[in-house]
Amino acid sequence: MTDATTDTATDAMPAGHDLIPAPQRIEGPHRRGFGLDRRTTLDAAPGTETAERWLRATLGAAFALPLPAAAGENASHSIRLRIDDALAPEAYRLHVLTDQAVEIAGGGPAGVFWGAQTLRQLLGPEAFRKAPVNREATPALPVQDIEDAPRFAWRGLMLDVARHFMPKDDVLRQLDLMAAHKLNVLHLHLTDDQGWRVEIRRHPRLTEVGAWRARTKWGHRASPLWNERPHGGYYTQDDIREIVAYAAERHITVVPEIDVPGHSQAAIAAYPELGNTDVVDTAALTVWDTWGVNPNVLAPTDATLRFYEGVFEEVLDLFPSTFVHIGGDECPKDQWKASPTAQARIKELGLADENELQSWFVRHFDRWLADRGRRLIGWDEILEGGLAPGAAVSSWRGYGGGVTAAEAGHDVVMCPEQYVYLDHRQAPGEDEPMPIGYVRTLEDVYRFEPVPPSLSPEAAAHVLGTQANVWTEVMENRSRVDYQVFPRLAAFAEVAWSALPAPEDRDFAAFERRMTAHYRRLDALGVGYRPPTGPHPWQQRPGVAGRPLEGAPPNV
Repeated sequence: MTDATTDTATDAMPAGHDLIPAPQRIEGPHRRGFGLDRRTTLDAAPGTETAERWLRATLGAAFALPLPAAAGENASHSIRLRIDDALAPEAYRLHVLTDQAVEIAGGGPAGVFWGAQTLRQLLGPEAFRKAPVNREATPALPVQDIEDAPRFAWRGLMLDVARHFMPKDDVLRQLDLMAAHKLNVLHLHLTDDQGWRVEIRRHPRLTEVGAWRARTKWGHRASPLWNERPHGGYYTQDDIREIVAYAAERHITVVPEIDVPGHSQAAIAAYPELGNTDVVDTAALTVWDTWGVNPNVLAPTDATLRFYEGVFEEVLDLFPSTFVHIGGDECPKDQWKASPTAQARIKELGLADENELQSWFVRHFDRWLADRGRRLIGWDEILEGGLAPGAAVSSWRGYGGGVTAAEAGHDVVMCPEQYVYLDHRQAPGEDEPMPIGYVRTLEDVYRFEPVPPSLSPEAAAHVLGTQANVWTEVMENRSRVDYQVFPRLAAFAEVAWSALPAPEDRDFAAFERRMTAHYRRLDALGVGYRPPTGPHPWQQRPGVAGRPLEGAPPNV
């Protein structure tokens, strides 16, 4: 986190600028400066290769320019990429020096890359297209200086690909959209009751059986409607390697989530012995076709632990992320209460109850991951029964779990559903497609504060950052994801990156003015966002039930 005594980003923004997220400081713009044309070269110092490749591929395509390597250091008419060790790793400075050069200096490769994202915004919406729309136009930048750095190290988006599968190319597109907003963590929710989405070679039935369901509930679980078309899909291990490498080129870390011990019916349908066979006929279970909290959870046996150790061994080979998410949420205890096997395990371990049994399950994988140099992170239910040493918490049910964890010295990612669950509806009224949850407008997200004022300074230092979560029960394809995520992700990105004033003091009217330019960028990128005036007719889902909740969400 940055020092709270520094000027806020929006205070340092001169009138007329439309950058999102807002940088820390801008001086200018002044007279016309650097123009991008066929003479422009890339002067890339060692350590700036990812930004160099990205600029050549992205701006080169948008403006039909070759952007060759400069003939020498500090060549004229060049975009100069530099590493400055005096800056923090993700910080950058962007100087439009004269009509001869633009210089981006970053504290590390990521800082240079984030500076390149700012350069793209300065060049206008045409820079967000894949081919030139006007070959005669010469994009130009006025002389100006920008200094910038992120507030939080974890600026995340959780994407649920289990409820509705998102093809690989759509995930890659989502990574591009994240990079454009300076987000740097993709939390990939890969397994749930409704589908298993990653190939595990030693357990092939996880995808042969677990990746497919016969039909899907259409709308909220109370809806009488069904989509009778079979649904499914999964990522091969090479698909995952491609996604992870593509993300790394954009300085985004992919954090995998394998949900245990709840949200596991897809795995149990594939391997019935994983379930509580002494309570239910697990061989009769299929991949779940509806939504909600499922009673079918993993059996707390040594065989289940060995099975998932094998799963995680392959997951660790695919994902270099320090953090591995194990879910741990919404695990009903009814089957464990009725299971002689589970009760024997509680007695054997000297545990007090089923909550402590779940804690034992989580602690096992905390130790297992720590022994391999990784860290466990889970939803805030992992606090129940005692938090595993070294574990981090994704605080989703409100601030409370995060506050408890941070005060106890555990790292926290703040993602309270009351503010940053982007499946929640964006406006009241019947036009909102499949309306779920409380109304969370663009302004609501913009006024979200990840660090509650009740936290002590020592505890606040454990807030790694924040994350917006995209649960896809009512998002059947990319268009629906676009609608629910945008434009609110732009507001969230500014919350995660910029040093903003207190929520009540934030200038939302100025943010809306900057969004006018940002909508044109999203249009160029082909993002099907929710228009400020409401959904287009083709974005509506008339007659499909949701579950809207009225009033303001509780602040917990």
